[in-house]
Amino acid sequence: MINITTTGMTRRSFLTAGAAVTGGLVVSLTLPLGIRPADAAAASADTARFAPNAFIRIDHQGIATLVMPMVEMGQGVYQGQAMLIAEELEIGLDQVRLEHAPAGPAYTNPLLGGQVTGGSTTIRAMWQPLRQAGAVARTLLVQAAAARWGVDPAGCTARDGRVHDAAGGRSFGYGELVDDAARLPVPDAATVRLKDPADFRLIGQPLHRLDTPDKVNGRAAFGIDARLPGMKIAAIAIAPVFGGRPAGLDEAAAKAVRGVHQVVTTDEAVAVIADHWWAAHKGLEAAAIRWQDGEHGGVSMADLRADLDAASRRPGAVARDEGGVDQALAGAAQRLEAVYELPFLAHAALEPMNCTVHVHDGACDIWVGTQIPGIAQAVAAGILGIPAEKVTIHNHLIGGGFGRRLEADGIAHAVKIARQVSGPVKVVWSREEDIRHDMYRPYYYDRLQAGLGADGRPVAWTHRVSGSSIMARFAPAAVVNGVDPDGVEGAAEPPYAFPAIRVEFQRVEPRHVPTSWWRGVGPTHNIFVVESFIDELAAAAGADPVAYRRSLLDANPRARAVLDRAAEAAGWGGALPAGHGRGVALQYAFGSYLAMVAEVKVAADGGVRVHRLVAAVDCGRAVNPDQIRAQMEGGAIFGLTAALHGEITITDGRVAQGNFDTYLPMRIDEVPVVETHLIDSSEAPGGIGETATAAVSPAVTNAIFAATGKRLRRLPIDPAALKRA
Repeated sequence: MINITTTGMTRRSFLTAGAAVTGGLVVSLTLPLGIRPADAAAASADTARFAPNAFIRIDHQGIATLVMPMVEMGQGVYQGQAMLIAEELEIGLDQVRLEHAPAGPAYTNPLLGGQVTGGSTTIRAMWQPLRQAGAVARTLLVQAAAARWGVDPAGCTARDGRVHDAAGGRSFGYGELVDDAARLPVPDAATVRLKDPADFRLIGQPLHRLDTPDKVNGRAAFGIDARLPGMKIAAIAIAPVFGGRPAGLDEAAAKAVRGVHQVVTTDEAVAVIADHWWAAHKGLEAAAIRWQDGEHGGVSMADLRADLDAASRRPGAVARDEGGVDQALAGAAQRLEAVYELPFLAHAALEPMNCTVHVHDGACDIWVGTQIPGIAQAVAAGILGIPAEKVTIHNHLIGGGFGRRLEADGIAHAVKIARQVSGPVKVVWSREEDIRHDMYRPYYYDRLQAGLGADGRPVAWTHRVSGSSIMARFAPAAVVNGVDPDGVEGAAEPPYAFPAIRVEFQRVEPRHVPTSWWRGVGPTHNIFVVESFIDELAAAAGADPVAYRRSLLDANPRARAVLDRAAEAAGWGGALPAGHGRGVALQYAFGSYLAMVAEVKVAADGGVRVHRLVAAVDCGRAVNPDQIRAQMEGGAIFGLTAALHGEITITDGRVAQGNFDTYLPMRIDEVPVVETHLIDSSEAPGGIGETATAAVSPAVTNAIFAATGKRLRRLPIDPAALKRA
């Protein structure tokens, strides 16, 4: 059973516990898991705690509270992070409680340089730090027990929350040792002994998700579930053209709606404050808001595509240039060229954007589900003109992030509204506002050229990526010599060996359309482009797509292994009915290797049905194999949804789509069977949350080519292009 509890804790007591926080309340996710009821566990805890680092506190009852540095948004990282700590701390998952981390530098993601959950980095970033945190605590508890017995700590062992002496006849529970352990000097985490993987008891086990029961029964609390005394609800309407602003409204009509208290305007939005959301929503309708569109009111998709096409014809910043591409192309027996396009994509998370804010007494409290607590804190402080430590982020479970909640725009809107409202206010976006004011996966427009030798093998490969640079806004220092590293991930380092290769990045910002992360950005387009074009080369060479790829992988055994496993499991080469085809895609992205085979049927009317997806993945050491399979399934469905249906278009400066009738989700009857095969590996973990999302679209479109002979270079899949006469 999982209970959301709000624990009163002073800043001083939490700092004493070893974590830097911003004061106020700490929202904690409590997982008693069969030890005792949540309220009994909380009542039995006392203030004398052993807290050797920012991630662990152990009380006198032996309850270990684990503070989760990366946030849970359905991807299972609370389970994975807890397993890493508990493995080294030598406790079971039935002996822990979990808390959301507060905003603070103690919870920095070492791969991303900030308190950020994203980029499929949680397990690969925290693989070492969280195990070290658990090992430090275990070491101190063993030392405390050994001191009591007057024995050498090397002869003592920890197991199941107890320390045992060498003979095994005496033991102390962790709760009995916390006071002694708290007085010992904390060793350098880099010096503590980590367990031999052969001794792992949790890591590598397919353990069931701990948060599932309460997500099923409704007890789990997400940001939209925040409830505070005296709280009001705000519905928001943002200028329909990005960069526009309110030009007028009928405030009296809005206030005439029963339950409406106040109408608030900001630089680009209007909010109606009411007792409940429906009154606020009806108040917005009654307000009859007039908007000033600004300079982008006439922008269309034709304009945006023309910008990209023109830019793609110019040389870009060079990400990689090896082997003398121009000379190799000049001497090629055959040359191929192609242009690929991928659309803007929204996130459309199940939980729409929302944020609850209380501005009071020179301080601000925020209840929200965010992937960036530290950035959120700084943004709110900047708007209010107060020190960051006066802003407290009460983080929550997230009902779908996909990169959308790596941005603080929703929090900024809520703070601007809340500073004009007395008492706490929850700002909730309608589904239409959520889709029409998203920050979108960029539109990409790529030009490729390849030269083949007389044997059909590539002698040269060029790839020019044209699109928005999210890193230039989000982390400018990461953009070196004009190259966005995310923009070329999956393109600059393909798994294949090309004698000559040049990859360029041409930054093209889409006038006024905001862009951001989307369950993978660069790889979600680059893998489609690279794997589609390599399929074109195989077809031009008259070669089997799997065999052709395999011939280019002599120097990449991990990539070849996943390709072989996926092909074998999918029955590659076996007979299929008429109208069916198999396609393959291979990638190295997010620190993991993946091959995916899709089996599809294309009907006479051009309708595409994906029957089966077979994936083989080498993500290094598997922390929880069951969770990897779940992420492969979810990621594949997310990516397949986009391939079949996903497209945001701009008309008269506005997003044309507004709800699930125009921005279609995948229906349950469309979902294929997804099989996942894991490659055993002793390598450090790679990322998994976004991996399948990138691979699925080229596997499917390559299967469509196998079934129909028609090559798709633009997404989403257009049935009209596949219709047979």
